[in-house]
Amino acid sequence: MLIESNCLKSPEASYSREGNIARLFEDQAARTPNAIATVWEDQPLTYRELDVRSNRLAHYLQSAGVGPETLVGLAVDRSHEMLIAMLAILKSGGAYLPIDPAYPSARISLVIEDSHLGFILTTERIRTALPASPARVISLDGDAKAIAAQSPDSTHSPAAGNNLAYVIYTSGSTGKPKGVMVEHRNVVNFFAGMDQIIGADSGIWLAVTSISFDISVLELLWTLTRGFKVVIHGEGNSDKIPAEIIQHGATHLQMTPSLLRALVSDPQSLEALGKLKKILVGGEALPASLVASLRQSFTGEIYNMYGPTETAIWSTVYRVQDLRNSIPIGKPILNTQVYVLDSQLQPVPSGEIGNLLIGGDGVVRGYLDRPDLTAERFVNDPFRQGGRLYRTGDLARFLADGNLEFMGRADFQVKIRGFRIELGEIEATLERQPGVGQAVVVAREDGQADKILVAFIVSKAGNPVNADLLRSTLEAALPSYMVPSHFIQLEKLPLTANGKIDRNALPAILLQTNSSAGAGDNPRGEFEQVLAKAWAEALGLKQIRRQDNFFRLGGHSLAALKISFKCQQEFHVDFPLQMFAQYPVLSEQAKRIEELAVEQADASVLESLLAEVIKNRELV
Repeated sequence: MLIESNCLKSPEASYSREGNIARLFEDQAARTPNAIATVWEDQPLTYRELDVRSNRLAHYLQSAGVGPETLVGLAVDRSHEMLIAMLAILKSGGAYLPIDPAYPSARISLVIEDSHLGFILTTERIRTALPASPARVISLDGDAKAIAAQSPDSTHSPAAGNNLAYVIYTSGSTGKPKGVMVEHRNVVNFFAGMDQIIGADSGIWLAVTSISFDISVLELLWTLTRGFKVVIHGEGNSDKIPAEIIQHGATHLQMTPSLLRALVSDPQSLEALGKLKKILVGGEALPASLVASLRQSFTGEIYNMYGPTETAIWSTVYRVQDLRNSIPIGKPILNTQVYVLDSQLQPVPSGEIGNLLIGGDGVVRGYLDRPDLTAERFVNDPFRQGGRLYRTGDLARFLADGNLEFMGRADFQVKIRGFRIELGEIEATLERQPGVGQAVVVAREDGQADKILVAFIVSKAGNPVNADLLRSTLEAALPSYMVPSHFIQLEKLPLTANGKIDRNALPAILLQTNSSAGAGDNPRGEFEQVLAKAWAEALGLKQIRRQDNFFRLGGHSLAALKISFKCQQEFHVDFPLQMFAQYPVLSEQAKRIEELAVEQADASVLESLLAEVIKNRELV
């Protein structure tokens, strides 16, 4: 590792620049054909089975016209089929573009239209919900007979190292998301980097990340090219992670600090984390206090990971071996350079804060059909002939030991629970709504140190803003993680001396006042009272009423996870996170927990439990 003039360069090493992901997987399948490659809902697939099934689908895709530089939309629920489809697209020579079926129809339409998709790979169930488009739809179950008739042999993927492997859409500051184009060579270099950092010795990886986010490539593809057994975790079932770690004997887990915080807050989950060998944390700043909490149970290896999608997943890594006040983001991986520069692309003095730029073999092709934005964010490397740098928009500085320290953002992009969000996209969506004159969105900490989004609204005519209507409108246009938890109306926005919006002068929100019901509607009966206490703790509120709505109080996925853990401990019920969408009102949720408690109770306690339920119903 070489540091000079505030530029940190990793050692350069050779790797197969013409290699592709599909061939790496096939090589591994040939080495360990009978080993378990993946498990979904306790159903295993061997490497040979996964190889053959993805080969048949790849041949079918090629017969339909898929090849190098062909984008294929991938709209499939988490399952074996998701992994088979991903590999098949790569084996055909094409590139996959993840489409989350849970996203609003308007968002899916925008991505399909912007990417000019020619093909969409999906299932019959999801197909009916997809918006109309010119793309040819291939159904994994609807076309199953034709797919099964294809050859089980390798397609010998025609993709070269500089061909597209995948395109992932990220939030855009102008109100329009942008597609990041990642080539095989970027990913193959990343794989070699991970071999050096965390080791390629096989283990059992619990894969929890949606394929809409590039860190899933480490969990699903690097692992399968290195002989791991990959356990596919179900979407929206974060409360099952501890049980899955123990059930499958998981050795590796990757997650955001926000999810880790929720897990370590639960004693049983913390105990389960202690069974792992390696934990990778990234997507947000990693607090030292969170590491200290994790170390109560976990004695394995902890890695703090950093990197934008535009530089192929993770670009720097820091192995956390000692407790320190601030956790660095470390040093660059293989064939990567990191620079701390001023606005003129000149190195800032050692130890000073500057703009973080990344160069090397991880720097991707650019943004799909956005040459202007590509030229703005990807620039020639002034220190390396022929090289390119990506402007991350992050601020950083080098520490005396040569490690890099993240110092925040230089713009209005934020990370919420690992999701990369351009606040301008939410603001633009809000300002398109009737009656909204101006909108500013900021990230704030709630009472539990979790980040939430808060929207400040100025109406066009000074009329009251209907927060529920704004929330439902945004839910129909944006992914759920981009919908603000709170909507605050102001007469006017604070301005700086030069007339710009002063985000630092926006008022604090008083979370304890966020209770929608009037006085007298206190929780009734044991179930409501215990649940209300769990809500209050998870949301950082002083009081919860019977008719309060979880989402109107600023509820989010991590708060729901904490409440779910509490319900499991107090009521001995399996309360899935989806219940928050079905029963968002406290009294309705408590009633459903009562029903689940009866349904799941042992015979020995059923009689006393029924008596308690009847007593609670009489109180209501």
